[in-house]
Amino acid sequence: MDRAVDRTAQRTGSAVAGLLAADAALHLYWATGLTWPAADGRALSQAVLNADVPFTPPVVLPLAALLLAAAAAVLAHAHSLGGPRTARLCRLATAAVAAGLLLRGAAGLVWACGLGTDPGSTFHLLDLVLYTPLCLGFGAAAARTAGLGARRPVRDFRRG
Repeated sequence: MDRAVDRTAQRTGSAVAGLLAADAALHLYWATGLTWPAADGRALSQAVLNADVPFTPPVVLPLAALLLAAAAAVLAHAHSLGGPRTARLCRLATAAVAAGLLLRGAAGLVWACGLGTDPGSTFHLLDLVLYTPLCLGFGAAAARTAGLGARRPVRDFRRG
């Protein structure tokens, strides 16, 4: 692999891992009972999920752990850390991160059209300007890091 391409893949994977780690840090923060940037737990839940879900430790700590594990896997894949089994597992995890982010981004596009959300809600605004663009952009970056959609040589069947 070309060194410039390798560095780009490492930086892209590091950026995806950084986003996942930052999201995990937010979940750990919310596990303390603090609700920034919202005034209270209900407002936070409505702004983040467009639903009433408690942001309590039993809910947010497993999500933080999952996000940290995903960040570690993406980072390990991007930097080719570990042996062959670890590499396969981390590539699969990176592909799963890509699929999850792209699926969430696609849902955000549906919600942007006003389907399933109140166009005047805080969630709708945040989804338009933050959640959906982040999910689509970082989902594409994770897909690239996982090697999904990579160009492969085309076999010429006319030759023997």
